[in-house]
Amino acid sequence: MADQVLTCPLCGFEFERADSLCHHGCPLGALCNLARCPACEYEFPEKLPAAAAATGPWWRRLFARKAPAPVCPADAAVTVLDLHGGDTAEVLGLGGDSPARRNNLAVFGLVPGCEIAVLQRYPSYVVRVGETVLALEDDVARDIVVRRETGAVSPPRAAHAG
Repeated sequence: MADQVLTCPLCGFEFERADSLCHHGCPLGALCNLARCPACEYEFPEKLPAAAAATGPWWRRLFARKAPAPVCPADAAVTVLDLHGGDTAEVLGLGGDSPARRNNLAVFGLVPGCEIAVLQRYPSYVVRVGETVLALEDDVARDIVVRRETGAVSPPRAAHAG
């Protein structure tokens, strides 16, 4: 069990269970089912894969062929700054170099793979993540990389009745 490989759901870093930060000297380490990523310090519940024994030894995983990364069009990945009010998008990743910021956003459900909707852009960016509404500063919105939903169009403006 010491060589169990975990993958952080926030940053994608792969590490061994024994390298988890919370298990180095934590008195509750044996009873706790949380793992802490050594790269971004995000805590998440462990998931024991059903086919853990089928993955093989570490050297097989090391030399295994990786699936090619999906090719995205150049304009597919944008930031929240590029979205308009009413647009919906899927979060691809959280940039920036602050693990604390990524953890704070993850608490509100803003993690890679979630869907967000932009409610307003001025005076600050307001996005909906599930049932949560968040106001974001420009530098935070700049660090959130998203992919627009296909066919997402800004809502039509109301005609002025005169």
